[in-house]
Amino acid sequence: MGRGSIGLIVLVVAVFGALSSIFIVDEREKALVLQFGQIKQVKTEPGLGFKIPFIQEVVRYDGRILSLDTPAIEITPSDDRRLVVDAFARYRVGDTEEEIIQFRQAVGPGGVRFAEDRLASILIDEIRAVLGSEGVTSNTILSAERAVLMNRIRAQADAEAASLGLDVVDVRLKQTNLPEQNLAATFDRMRAEREREATDERARGEEAAQRVRAQADRTVVELVSDANREAEIVRGEADAERNRIFAEAYGADEDFFRFYRSLAAYERAIQGQNSTLVITPDSEFFEFLDGAGMSGLTAN
Repeated sequence: MGRGSIGLIVLVVAVFGALSSIFIVDEREKALVLQFGQIKQVKTEPGLGFKIPFIQEVVRYDGRILSLDTPAIEITPSDDRRLVVDAFARYRVGDTEEEIIQFRQAVGPGGVRFAEDRLASILIDEIRAVLGSEGVTSNTILSAERAVLMNRIRAQADAEAASLGLDVVDVRLKQTNLPEQNLAATFDRMRAEREREATDERARGEEAAQRVRAQADRTVVELVSDANREAEIVRGEADAERNRIFAEAYGADEDFFRFYRSLAAYERAIQGQNSTLVITPDSEFFEFLDGAGMSGLTAN
C-alpha cells in the first residue's frame, strides 16, 4: 500500500471523525451529551454542538408543550354523589439546565414515556385529592367553579412534577359523567322532580284559572244585577210615563179613552186562533159594537 493510499484513508477517517463530533440541536429540542451514562454537556439553545466521537452520545428531548390524557377514574365528592372524570394535561420538559439534568436523572433511559407514566399517576392523585376534598360537591365540579379546582390541581401537580424536571402548564377535565349503575337512578330522580314541578305548575295554573273564573262569574252577576236594576228603573219610569199619558188622555176625553181601551181589548180577544167567545148579548164588553156606546162617543 502506497503512501497515497494511506494518506487517503487517514483523510477519510479524519473527515468521518470530524463529522461524528458535530451534532445539530433543533429549536424544538433540548439535548444532553452523555459519556458512559454520565451527563457531560447540556444543550438548551438551537445550533451546532460538539462531542467526542464514539465515546459520547447525544440524547434529545422534545422541548415543546406536550399533551397527556389521563384514564377515567371514579371520584366521590363531599356530597357522596360519585362521578367518573377524565382529564388532560399540558406539560413540557423544563427549560433550565438544572431541570433537564433532573429530568434525565429521574426518568433515565425511559425518557418521555416513563415520565408520562409518572406524571399520570401524579395527576390522578391530585384529581382525587382536590375533587374529593371537604366542601367540594358534585354541583361545584359541574359548575363554573370547576376552573378554580383545575387551577388547584395544576398547581399541586406542578409542584409534584418538579422532582421530574417537568413543568405542568395546564390541566382540564374532558368530561364528567355519572357511573353507569347510577345513571338510571339519576334519570328516574330527575324525571320524578320534573313531573313534580309540572304537577305543581298545573295546580298553580288551575288555581289561577279558578280565581279568574270566579272573578268573571262575580263580574257577570254584578253586571246582570246592575243591568236588571237599571232595566227595572227604566221600565218603572216608562210605566209611570205611560200611566201619566193614559191618565191625561182619560182626563181629556173619558168616552174616547173607554172606546180606545175597548178596541184594544177586542184586538187581543178576537184573533184568528181564538175567535169564539161565549158571552151574553147585553154584556158591556160589546157596548161599542151594538151602537149604544157609539152614540155617547158621537155626541162628544
